[in-house]
Order: sequence, then structure tokens, then C-alpha cells
Amino acid sequence: MTPMPAAFFGHGNPMNALERNRYTEAWRAFGRSVPRPRAVLVVSAHWYVHATAVTAMPRPRTIHDFYGFPRALFEVDYAPPGLPELHEEIADLVHPAWVGADVDSWGIDHGTWSVLVHAFPDADVPVVQLSINALKPFDYHLQLGAALAPLRENGVLVIGSGNVVHNLGGVSRALPDAGFDWAQRFDGQARELMLTEPTEVGRLDGHRDFDLAVPTPEHFLPLLYVAGVAGATGAPVDVLVDGYAYGSLSMTAYTVGLPAPEPEGSGVAAPLPEDPPPDGANI
Repeated sequence: MTPMPAAFFGHGNPMNALERNRYTEAWRAFGRSVPRPRAVLVVSAHWYVHATAVTAMPRPRTIHDFYGFPRALFEVDYAPPGLPELHEEIADLVHPAWVGADVDSWGIDHGTWSVLVHAFPDADVPVVQLSINALKPFDYHLQLGAALAPLRENGVLVIGSGNVVHNLGGVSRALPDAGFDWAQRFDGQARELMLTEPTEVGRLDGHRDFDLAVPTPEHFLPLLYVAGVAGATGAPVDVLVDGYAYGSLSMTAYTVGLPAPEPEGSGVAAPLPEDPPPDGANI
């Protein structure tokens, strides 16, 4: 079996689930370009808890984990099957690290479905989420990503979904498709490392702009999982799409082991609601 690629998506504003812009077109192009996966394993910024766990229910629910957005976004029902047996495969791979089986508490959050509704719009590929353990240091997440790399040989597409730069307190409506200087510096350094030394991405916590770019770690940590896969496999890393939204969000996405496909169409970032959610609104 041909190894599956891996990818990191800067998912940005949840409204991207409903929009057609150059980011969502790149996500669509990615979905068309990959071999059909046996399952998609997603590390989403929005399942950030005090444990490492895997969803293990046959039909994960769609979670609308945000507020202040139009009704149409709450009506999205992305309902692929789960793959409960993937928990055992993951637990074996990452041993002695412990991974719990979540059979009823989580599901598919918007960090996952806002991307997959474009990449796999038919919702016919099983989807499993892996939580981000908030108690663990950067090295743990990088190493866990590396441990998951063999899943690629068994038809599992590993995806990280977050944002390299994610500072909701710095959002500016005046900059819908631009980034502040500090955002560009940090994102640029992350890009350099991802393309040359992906396992060094974890040392970005020493970057001068880290505190502005990563005021809380949950959107940055999914990148470490994909960097871990890249480091473990030696597969080439490419930029799928890049750009900025509202000054303080990086939309950069990366592929591992798959040359970036050519998207169709163009456009701008999804618009924010009239009253943008405050920091902490879980977008």
C-alpha cells in the first residue's frame, strides 16, 4: 500500500466551512489529490484536555464548539463514520504512552469538520480525533506525532488542524488578508523549519514573537504532530497554501509526502461576524 501523506491545516475562522476562498479551494484540491484513506486521524486545536484520548465511537457527533456566528454554521452536520478499532492500533504504536478510548464524550469539532467538509465533502471516510494533552510539553507532542507515522502505511491520513499564529485578542478588521509584522516573522520562521528541519519546530518557543503568535498553545500544537510525522519518515514537506487573516491569524497549511496540488479559484478569507467573538470564543 502506498503510504498516505500527512498535512497541517490553518483552519482559521469557522466561517471557512461555508465559504469558497483560496484556502478552502486548497483544502478541496488536497482532498482530490490524496489516495482514498482508510481513515482520517485529526489532531484538532479544539480538543485540548488533560488527557491523551482517541474518539472510539462508531458515529461521532458534530460539535458546534463556538458562539456568535450565523445560524447556518450551527446547522452544519458533518457526519462521517468513526473507526473504533483505530484506538487499539494507536495505543499499540505509542506505548508506553497511554491513550484512552473516548466512547461518548467528544466527537468531531469544528477544527476538524470546517476543513473536512471541503477536503472530503461526501463525509464517507471514517474520521477519528486525537486529543491534545494540555499537561504535556512540546517534546511529548512531537514524539507522539513521530510514533503515529506508521499509520500512514496502513491507509490512515494524519492531519493537524490549528493555526501557526493564533491571537484572537489581536484580530483587526482592517487587515482581512494581511498579517502584522510579528505574525509574519513567526510564521516565516515556522515555514523555514518545517521545510528544512521539521523536528526543530518545537524550539519556536524561544522565538522573540512567540508570546504574541502563540498566547495559548492549543492552535500551535497540532503542527508538532505533523512535524513529528515528517521527521520520522523523512518525507518532503511542502506549503499547500499560505496567507494571513485579520492581522493575527496565519492560514499556512503544509503537506508531508505529497507535492502541493494546484487549487481552483481564488478569494479572500472568510468574513468575521458583525461582532467578532472575543478572545476565548473557541474559534
